[in-house]
Amino acid sequence: MLAVTTLIQTIGGHTLTTIFVAGVFVFGVSGGLAAAQAALDPFGVLVLSAVVGLSGGILRDIMLGIPAIVVFDWRIVVSVSMAALIAFVFRHRLSRWGASIEAFDAIGLSLFCVIGTELAWQHHATPVAAILMGVVTAIGGGAVRDIVLREIPAVLREGLYAIPAMLGSTVVVIGHEVHLISLGWYGLAFGLCLGLRVVGMVYDINLPQAHLHR
Repeated sequence: MLAVTTLIQTIGGHTLTTIFVAGVFVFGVSGGLAAAQAALDPFGVLVLSAVVGLSGGILRDIMLGIPAIVVFDWRIVVSVSMAALIAFVFRHRLSRWGASIEAFDAIGLSLFCVIGTELAWQHHATPVAAILMGVVTAIGGGAVRDIVLREIPAVLREGLYAIPAMLGSTVVVIGHEVHLISLGWYGLAFGLCLGLRVVGMVYDINLPQAHLHR
């Protein structure tokens, strides 16, 4: 039987950590900007940055019954803090780059769905569970952010948000099942998720909504 190459073995532990930190930073900035738009104080900006940057990974780890590693890694905590600081100090400039922030959010979504699925797989999750954990990692922070801000989570309103994450996670699981997992396969999962999310953003594509009144 072909040996399954893990994500850490494929790209290296340092690179994996870098991806984590970068993803947390990007999501943290988006959370901080959401807090600024809601006119929260600096502490509120920090809280929202942490919520978006860390919640997905924490929820995944809790469901898998493992320590929430994102809380204990000082590099990730520093990344969230820097994201909050940047979001607060440069909130006016960054708010004018809405499209760019959404693009970075899409990149973070794609990275985290792949990493979340891989980590779940390495902790012996079933294929379906691994896919769900990948989706939770990718969308969890945004969902908790919207709840904190008393809004309907975007994931329940935007059809091409959770679906791209689910597609990327599914590709990772298929790669493991057929023993084709490799750096290129991870890239395929990332690219499909990112591409579908960008298409949804550019063309404003959503699933049909359940309207009671027309």
